[in-house]
Amino acid sequence: MTWGDRIMKKNVGGIDRQGRLLIGAILAIAGIAALGGFWAVGPIAGAVALVLGIILLVTGATQKCPINGVVGMDTTERVEERE
Repeated sequence: MTWGDRIMKKNVGGIDRQGRLLIGAILAIAGIAALGGFWAVGPIAGAVALVLGIILLVTGATQKCPINGVVGMDTTERVEERE
């Protein structure tokens, strides 16, 4: 197995990517607000929102999602597939 075989391919794109970035930012901000005491939903809910927000932001920014890879889902629009 070469190093190139280990690198995960991009599998997040289009509306999926935009949704992850938007919802991830909202969740991260809500989590920070909850953990900072600015929003009274509790520290556990704040921590969960923050972690989920960070995961969505990272998968949206890198365009790589391990869960999509496991289930074989690819939301990118590749030119070679359309031809």
